[in-house]
Amino acid sequence: MFFSFDGVDGAGKSTQINRFTKWLQEQGREVVTCRDPGSTALGEAVRNILLHRTEIPLHRRSEMLLYMAARAQLVEEVIRPALAAGHTVVSDRFLLANIVYQGYAGGLDIEEVRRVGAVTVGGIMPDLTFVLDINAEAAAARLTRSLDRMEAQGIEYLRRVRQGFLEEAKLRPETMVVIDAARPVEAVQAEIQAAAERALSRKS
Repeated sequence: MFFSFDGVDGAGKSTQINRFTKWLQEQGREVVTCRDPGSTALGEAVRNILLHRTEIPLHRRSEMLLYMAARAQLVEEVIRPALAAGHTVVSDRFLLANIVYQGYAGGLDIEEVRRVGAVTVGGIMPDLTFVLDINAEAAAARLTRSLDRMEAQGIEYLRRVRQGFLEEAKLRPETMVVIDAARPVEAVQAEIQAAAERALSRKS
């Protein structure tokens, strides 16, 4: 099984991924975790450019293609081999993030981003994506550290990001589940585990 987590920055992905991974391991599953972009030498170098090298100007299309390049390497170096070995993969973001951040929120043609993404992933897509949903104002208030390039684009951008995730989830209810992330951590995790159990039972 391949699970991914997505949502606006500040929704609590890292906390929920850590708890979810531990839960899967307690069931005896071999779990491979990764982050997109990242988790490969190329991916981490590209991540640094995308998020932290703010002195380098990036057009939205260039931004999108850099994310895609990092993802292609992640798929071939980490995700595809892990799935072939029978492991469970949990990824912090995947293609959906590009569709939303550069498409819905960034103004690129959404279907064009989707087509480039299809080439990038080579047939590998999450069996289930958890979209952690929280309003933009609450998400922004949670970001108390220094903001990266994507996080620093303002509240209106965050609102468009959130709406993009919700729109995509409506289009693909069979592979995406929206989780209210404004609730206590334990309640959010319980809903994630319940949705995962349903997906795992269908897969088996």
